Amino acid sequence: MAFQVGLLGLGTVGTGTMQILLDPDQRHPLLRELEVYRVGVRSLDKPRSVDLPPEKFTTDLESIVTDPAVDVVIEVIGGLEPARSLILQAIAHGKHVVTANKAVIARYGDEIFTAANAAGVYVLLEAAVAGGIPVIEPLKQSLGVNRIQAVTGIVNGTTNYILTRMQREGGDFAEILADAQRLGYAEADPTADVDGLDAGDKIAILASLAFNGRINLEKVHREGIRSVSAADITYAERLGFVIKLLAIARRLEGVAADGQPQLEVRVHPTLVPTTHPLASVSDVYNAILIEGDPIGQVMFFGPGAGAGPTASAVVSDVLNIAAILKVGREAATSDETRKHLPLDPLLACSHQHYCAIAPMEDLVTRFYARFLTHDQPGVIGKLGTCFGDRGVSLESIVQTGLRDSLAEIVVVTHDVREGNFRQALDDIRAMGAVESIPSVLRVL
Repeated sequence: MAFQVGLLGLGTVGTGTMQILLDPDQRHPLLRELEVYRVGVRSLDKPRSVDLPPEKFTTDLESIVTDPAVDVVIEVIGGLEPARSLILQAIAHGKHVVTANKAVIARYGDEIFTAANAAGVYVLLEAAVAGGIPVIEPLKQSLGVNRIQAVTGIVNGTTNYILTRMQREGGDFAEILADAQRLGYAEADPTADVDGLDAGDKIAILASLAFNGRINLEKVHREGIRSVSAADITYAERLGFVIKLLAIARRLEGVAADGQPQLEVRVHPTLVPTTHPLASVSDVYNAILIEGDPIGQVMFFGPGAGAGPTASAVVSDVLNIAAILKVGREAATSDETRKHLPLDPLLACSHQHYCAIAPMEDLVTRFYARFLTHDQPGVIGKLGTCFGDRGVSLESIVQTGLRDSLAEIVVVTHDVREGNFRQALDDIRAMGAVESIPSVLRVL
């Protein structure tokens, strides 16, 4: 008996998904038991590159998620609505759901997974983070016996492409962004990518899985790369670093008042030592470094987007559900028992509590800062005094030359509490000799 699949959306990822489902040769044999029951599209008149009879297409997406014949709903339409409502409708009608929609999961995961657990259905989302890189399932299963300490990733291909080109070509952000848009590597509205919002959604999902708790997206610190300049790229290189937009989730020592683990969850441009495993991840590629006990470090690397890679992750989730349903169907003695099979605890999302996320002012890290000052005697000494008064220890402080008749000074700190560092910057801004602080970046 075939498993009936309903597909919502036939854009880039939807088309890639269909191509796999319709061409199962030399893939896992269970794929032959997946049948495309119906495909939801915006227009019936648009030419299609997939070979399906016309009656398989419909503009009534709600009819797919409520149809009793459908076993699994694949949501690849993107955006918040109607995706969220359709996912919830599918769950309410007893459908398992596979989605690539990180925005919906990051914002409405609480509502969606609570509904899925109550209905006894799966919501799987391998494709929602890092495209074709298998990282969701390993976090749930293969790495589940580890005490995860940190997840650090390059999870946005657009920003990694822009920063890679800035490093190679010495160009500034605005000109390379414009070229990336012309070449199709950046959206016409690049806000979600370049302001760190997309990466914030993804690290919220990864943190939830790694630390077995739900994440309040509003508490995830998100900064983008608009402020990164060619000068910062150059100075970072001289100091032995490359600049990457990192998404970081890390377990802190101690626990919150409710006994739950306390985390830092953040996205921001970061100076990464050239010897670090993430430093060599270039162009549109993604990578996620996971640190745990007892495994140590393990890194997942590959294409973070695109029709083929993302569709690979989507169909792998469908295959997981089909395997469970197949075993259930063969073991069940009636339709009633088949409908109430217990969920696999390694695939379902069962945690209910919210993780405690520490405020950014309590973060302890190193900093890079670049100052433009009037060329006066004793400026470097005064900077050092302002930092020292706030308990900020400097690893290096160098006057690099003149820029627009102003002295340019670059400092790198030792580990310091962010709140103390920001107080020192406020003191420095009040110095008459300081014209501006063009750049402040964290150091890994």
